[in-house]
Amino acid sequence: MRGRLFTLVTAGIVAVAVGVAAVVLGPPAFERMLRDYLQQHPEVVVEAIDLYHQREEANADNRQRALLAERDNELRFDTRSPILGNPNGDVTVVEFFDYKCPFCRQLHPQIAPLLAAEPGVRLVLKEFAILGPESTAAARASIAVWMRTPTRFEAFHDAMMRATGRLDETTILRLAREAGIDADGLMLDMADPKIDRIIAETNVLAHAIGVNGTPGLVIGDTVVPGYIDAAEIRRLIAQARQSCVSCRARAVTN
Repeated sequence: MRGRLFTLVTAGIVAVAVGVAAVVLGPPAFERMLRDYLQQHPEVVVEAIDLYHQREEANADNRQRALLAERDNELRFDTRSPILGNPNGDVTVVEFFDYKCPFCRQLHPQIAPLLAAEPGVRLVLKEFAILGPESTAAARASIAVWMRTPTRFEAFHDAMMRATGRLDETTILRLAREAGIDADGLMLDMADPKIDRIIAETNVLAHAIGVNGTPGLVIGDTVVPGYIDAAEIRRLIAQARQSCVSCRARAVTN
């Protein structure tokens, strides 16, 4: 901290001195002096660039934390979003996923062991259907199952993630029946316009916080716009427990 303060103070003094020199010497002489100095001390440019990047990163982090706090309710506490793990957990992990996404499928088998190893984690799933009509149909079914029979959701979600081949309506309804879900009722629920609104709102939310692909994770104050493994997720969970600014422990609300 002292070193950073010294750098900032020095930079201020130098800025004043440079301004005075420019006035006293005049533009041509000042430019020659400045060029000669920078040629003799190029490290000054590197230090200035490093300081600029540090400031930009700090500003970006602050903006991200503020945005996550602003969107906290819809991100972490929207009851329309499926929840796995501990619903009253102290750390919330949000996963934006697409059933057709190969990297989401790669992550999926790691989730159950992770939740078992981290009993204080609640996992919020956001259907981010971006890979075509089958993705959208699968997302509609997923949301409909959660709204109709939430106790059957985890089994259905697991079957959908592990399914091979196409995820057309025939496959989706077969997997629903195998999970003990009323397929005829599910078809009716999937046609509810409310589900399309949920999918559209999730799309807007994802882009707003910087998630443009799948999987996308939000863990504490960290947005991860891509695949990471369970070990890295656990590291970010531990970090969130220590230092998350945007997280707020409160009752779940709509």
